[in-house]
Amino acid sequence: MSRAKKAGLGAEIERKMEQRYDKEEEAGVPSAIVSWINGIFEGTKNPTCPGCAMQQIHAYLQDGTNLCRLINKLLETDGKSAISYAKNVKSPFAAMGNIENFSKGCESFGLNKEALFQSNDLTEGKKGPFLNVINCLHSLGFLANSKMVLPAYTGQQTKYMEDD
Repeated sequence: MSRAKKAGLGAEIERKMEQRYDKEEEAGVPSAIVSWINGIFEGTKNPTCPGCAMQQIHAYLQDGTNLCRLINKLLETDGKSAISYAKNVKSPFAAMGNIENFSKGCESFGLNKEALFQSNDLTEGKKGPFLNVINCLHSLGFLANSKMVLPAYTGQQTKYMEDD
């Protein structure tokens, strides 16, 4: 059994978010995020993201373990306590718990609550909602830069005029 497709305003919002994701992709934001995360994990036992395609990033982040590893590395550089997380995720509930813990870690690191994403933005695996995940990591990269975390995040600020 599958979900009904979105219609009306919900479909329009998702379509616009997909277009925004495409613009972010053209600007190189997902690529910059992957390079940054892989740089943070360089020299550690943490796995790196295999590519910059949305499906590859989604698969890499999906269970929340790599998000938790990332925020723990950032918290360590900031002299703050690491968050706990499930390392062997076998259920969607454990993944959602990891994503929640990542969000708490981001707040502890200093990221505004408004920059966070909902767990279903990641777990759905759809391009529109995944934009929220990309935006969160983009903001986290800039925050890490402000705290002089190396390697530096090289993503560019992107602004788009809404064409309503």
